[in-house]
Amino acid sequence: MPNDTENNGAGPEIVTAAFIIIGDEILSGRTKDANLGFIADELVEAGIRLKEVRVISDDEDEIVGAVQALSDKYDYVFTSGGIGPTHDDITCDSVAKAFGLEVSHHPEAVKRMRAHAGNVGVDLNEARMRMARTPNGASLILNPVSAAPGFTVENVHVMAGVPRIFQAMVKELLPTLKGGAKVHSIAVSSNLGEGRVATGLGEIQGRYPDISIGSYPYFRAGNYGTTLVLRGTEMEILQTAAEEVRQLIRDQGGEPSDVEDG
Repeated sequence: MPNDTENNGAGPEIVTAAFIIIGDEILSGRTKDANLGFIADELVEAGIRLKEVRVISDDEDEIVGAVQALSDKYDYVFTSGGIGPTHDDITCDSVAKAFGLEVSHHPEAVKRMRAHAGNVGVDLNEARMRMARTPNGASLILNPVSAAPGFTVENVHVMAGVPRIFQAMVKELLPTLKGGAKVHSIAVSSNLGEGRVATGLGEIQGRYPDISIGSYPYFRAGNYGTTLVLRGTEMEILQTAAEEVRQLIRDQGGEPSDVEDG
């Protein structure tokens, strides 16, 4: 696991993550991903910074390569998709290969799935039993919706792609993980174009290297303007920088207004 969580007293503790979306159906456009926005919001609240997202196909080499690269680079890796009962659900085996592990039926997963099958009156056939398989040594991520669990291997957390199940798994998982300094944000909007504030904005960014300032032009209801979003871990510094942004807008003949970020 990377050392990103170690700050040695040199500033706020930073915890980073990547998200891998697995599935040919996403890449083809047949299925629209609904999980990225959800986990991004949840990670912000948990003090975990989502730094990279990859969408990859149901291909063993692609999954192995992405898991190995991102688990070395970030504190946490989250995946969605490819842990169902069909032949093309290869995420479990691919993640196991990434860590040089064998795959077997997890006893606790089997127990939970048998209980669930009995409760809902379905046959726990061979296909459904595939969802009780995990890499050896993995810990389970609870699935309160349909019992078939996700799993964790080292710093990689593997979850279902179905949004309702994915969201339930994320809610179960995140309270068990270590977060870092929470990132706060302030958004300031104006009726000025980006070109009017670009130079001054760069100067403000230079004075506050520990915060990020993003510029997002908009055109809505016949009005053109720019929303400037400031993000950082220290609210006092963030507020000071935001006031400088408001003053910049005024100096350029605009009228700033605070808006909700997101």
